[in-house]
Amino acid sequence: MKVAIGSQNLVKIKATENVFKRIFGGVEILSVKVDSGVFHTPSSWEETAQGAINRARSALEKTGADFGVGLEGGYEKTKFGVLMRGAVAIIDKKGRLGISGSNGILLPGKIVKRLERGEELGNIMDQLQGVKNTKQKWGAVGFFLKGYSNRQESFEHNVLHALARFLRKELYEE
Repeated sequence: MKVAIGSQNLVKIKATENVFKRIFGGVEILSVKVDSGVFHTPSSWEETAQGAINRARSALEKTGADFGVGLEGGYEKTKFGVLMRGAVAIIDKKGRLGISGSNGILLPGKIVKRLERGEELGNIMDQLQGVKNTKQKWGAVGFFLKGYSNRQESFEHNVLHALARFLRKELYEE
Protein backbone atom coordinates (compact mmCIF):
# COMPACT_ATOMS: atom_id res chain seq x y z
CA MET A 1 0.00 0.00 0.00
CA LYS A 2 1.23 3.47 -0.90
CA VAL A 3 0.39 6.48 1.25
CA ALA A 4 1.18 9.97 -0.02
CA ILE A 5 1.52 12.81 2.47
CA GLY A 6 1.06 16.35 1.26
CA SER A 7 3.93 17.70 3.33
CA GLN A 8 7.66 17.45 3.81
CA ASN A 9 7.40 18.21 7.53
CA LEU A 10 9.03 15.27 9.34
CA VAL A 11 6.56 15.45 12.25
CA LYS A 12 3.59 15.05 9.90
CA ILE A 13 5.32 12.29 7.95
CA LYS A 14 6.23 10.31 11.08
CA ALA A 15 2.74 10.71 12.58
CA THR A 16 1.14 9.37 9.40
CA GLU A 17 3.68 6.59 8.99
CA ASN A 18 3.28 5.40 12.59
CA VAL A 19 -0.50 5.10 12.35
CA PHE A 20 -0.66 3.52 8.88
CA LYS A 21 2.04 0.97 9.75
CA ARG A 22 0.32 0.11 13.04
CA ILE A 23 -2.98 -0.56 11.28
CA PHE A 24 -2.00 -1.87 7.84
CA GLY A 25 1.51 -3.25 8.35
CA GLY A 26 3.95 -2.65 5.53
CA VAL A 27 3.25 0.63 3.79
CA GLU A 28 5.29 2.81 1.50
CA ILE A 29 5.25 6.46 2.55
CA LEU A 30 5.63 9.12 -0.13
CA SER A 31 6.20 12.72 0.92
CA VAL A 32 5.35 15.39 -1.63
CA LYS A 33 5.50 19.14 -1.49
CA VAL A 34 2.06 20.63 -2.14
CA ASP A 35 0.30 23.91 -1.51
CA SER A 36 -2.48 23.94 1.07
CA GLY A 37 -4.40 26.56 -0.88
CA VAL A 38 -5.20 28.39 2.36
CA PHE A 39 -3.51 31.06 4.50
CA HIS A 40 -0.28 29.90 6.24
CA THR A 41 -2.10 29.79 9.59
CA PRO A 42 -5.80 29.23 8.85
CA SER A 43 -8.15 31.22 11.09
CA SER A 44 -11.20 28.93 11.17
CA TRP A 45 -11.97 25.24 11.42
CA GLU A 46 -13.38 25.26 7.89
CA GLU A 47 -10.22 26.83 6.45
CA THR A 48 -7.97 24.45 8.41
CA ALA A 49 -9.98 21.44 7.22
CA GLN A 50 -9.96 22.75 3.63
CA GLY A 51 -6.18 23.06 3.76
CA ALA A 52 -5.90 19.43 4.90
CA ILE A 53 -8.29 18.29 2.15
CA ASN A 54 -6.37 20.25 -0.49
CA ARG A 55 -3.08 18.71 0.67
CA ALA A 56 -4.51 15.16 0.66
CA ARG A 57 -6.05 15.57 -2.78
CA SER A 58 -2.89 17.07 -4.29
CA ALA A 59 -0.69 14.35 -2.78
CA LEU A 60 -2.96 11.66 -4.21
CA GLU A 61 -3.04 13.29 -7.66
CA LYS A 62 0.74 13.76 -7.79
CA THR A 63 1.57 10.19 -6.82
CA GLY A 64 -1.32 7.88 -7.67
CA ALA A 65 -0.96 6.36 -4.19
CA ASP A 66 -3.70 4.36 -2.47
CA PHE A 67 -4.30 7.15 0.04
CA GLY A 68 -3.53 10.85 0.12
CA VAL A 69 -3.08 12.45 3.54
CA GLY A 70 -3.20 16.12 4.43
CA LEU A 71 -2.41 17.57 7.85
CA GLU A 72 -3.01 21.24 8.62
CA GLY A 73 -2.76 23.42 11.71
CA GLY A 74 -4.77 26.56 12.38
CA TYR A 75 -6.86 28.34 14.95
CA GLU A 76 -10.51 29.00 15.62
CA LYS A 77 -12.31 31.77 17.50
CA THR A 78 -15.00 30.50 19.86
CA LYS A 79 -17.10 32.19 22.53
CA PHE A 80 -14.75 30.63 25.07
CA GLY A 81 -11.53 31.92 23.53
CA VAL A 82 -9.29 31.13 20.60
CA LEU A 83 -8.31 27.49 20.15
CA MET A 84 -5.33 26.14 18.26
CA ARG A 85 -6.76 23.32 16.11
CA GLY A 86 -5.46 20.74 13.68
CA ALA A 87 -7.18 18.88 10.87
CA VAL A 88 -6.35 15.65 9.08
CA ALA A 89 -7.90 14.58 5.79
CA ILE A 90 -7.44 11.19 4.15
CA ILE A 91 -8.69 10.55 0.62
CA ASP A 92 -8.60 7.19 -1.13
CA LYS A 93 -8.45 6.41 -4.88
CA LYS A 94 -12.25 6.39 -5.07
CA GLY A 95 -12.38 9.93 -3.71
CA ARG A 96 -13.81 8.97 -0.33
CA LEU A 97 -12.90 11.42 2.43
CA GLY A 98 -12.05 10.68 6.04
CA ILE A 99 -11.56 13.76 8.19
CA SER A 100 -10.86 14.62 11.80
CA GLY A 101 -9.90 17.55 13.95
CA SER A 102 -8.05 18.06 17.19
CA ASN A 103 -9.83 19.13 20.36
CA GLY A 104 -7.87 22.36 20.55
CA ILE A 105 -5.67 24.19 23.01
CA LEU A 106 -6.64 27.60 24.34
CA LEU A 107 -4.22 30.24 23.02
CA PRO A 108 -3.01 33.18 25.11
CA GLY A 109 -4.29 36.59 24.02
CA LYS A 110 -0.84 37.93 23.14
CA ILE A 111 -0.33 35.08 20.66
CA VAL A 112 -3.82 35.58 19.20
CA LYS A 113 -3.05 39.25 18.56
CA ARG A 114 0.06 38.30 16.61
CA LEU A 115 -1.84 35.70 14.59
CA GLU A 116 -4.48 38.28 13.76
CA ARG A 117 -1.72 40.55 12.46
CA GLY A 118 -0.82 37.80 10.00
CA GLU A 119 2.15 36.16 11.73
CA GLU A 120 2.62 32.41 11.34
CA LEU A 121 2.14 30.39 14.53
CA GLY A 122 5.38 28.47 13.93
CA ASN A 123 7.39 31.70 13.80
CA ILE A 124 5.69 33.02 16.93
CA MET A 125 6.48 29.80 18.80
CA ASP A 126 10.11 29.89 17.62
CA GLN A 127 10.51 33.45 18.90
CA LEU A 128 8.76 32.68 22.18
CA GLN A 129 11.05 29.73 22.88
CA GLY A 130 14.24 31.04 21.31
CA VAL A 131 14.43 27.91 19.14
CA LYS A 132 14.27 27.44 15.37
CA ASN A 133 11.72 25.32 13.54
CA THR A 134 9.72 23.99 16.51
CA LYS A 135 6.91 22.98 14.13
CA GLN A 136 9.21 20.22 12.86
CA LYS A 137 9.89 19.16 16.45
CA TRP A 138 7.52 19.31 19.46
CA GLY A 139 5.45 22.19 18.08
CA ALA A 140 3.16 24.55 19.94
CA VAL A 141 1.41 21.50 21.43
CA GLY A 142 4.62 20.34 23.12
CA PHE A 143 5.33 23.83 24.42
CA PHE A 144 1.87 24.49 25.87
CA LEU A 145 1.67 21.00 27.39
CA LYS A 146 5.22 21.18 28.81
CA GLY A 147 6.26 18.03 26.95
CA TYR A 148 3.43 15.82 28.28
CA SER A 149 2.37 15.50 24.65
CA ASN A 150 3.69 16.95 21.40
CA ARG A 151 2.70 17.84 17.85
CA GLN A 152 3.44 14.38 16.45
CA GLU A 153 1.31 12.62 19.07
CA SER A 154 -1.53 15.05 18.46
CA PHE A 155 -1.39 14.43 14.71
CA GLU A 156 -1.20 10.65 15.28
CA HIS A 157 -4.54 10.73 17.12
CA ASN A 158 -6.07 12.75 14.31
CA VAL A 159 -4.70 10.48 11.56
CA LEU A 160 -6.23 7.53 13.39
CA HIS A 161 -9.56 9.34 13.78
CA ALA A 162 -9.62 10.27 10.09
CA LEU A 163 -9.17 6.58 9.24
CA ALA A 164 -12.49 5.69 10.91
CA ARG A 165 -14.27 6.02 7.57
CA PHE A 166 -11.94 3.42 6.05
CA LEU A 167 -11.83 1.09 9.04
CA ARG A 168 -15.65 0.91 9.20
CA LYS A 169 -16.41 1.31 5.48
CA GLU A 170 -19.69 -0.55 5.78
CA LEU A 171 -21.13 2.18 8.02
CA TYR A 172 -20.21 5.05 5.70
CA GLU A 173 -21.36 3.59 2.40
CA GLU A 174 -24.87 4.43 1.27
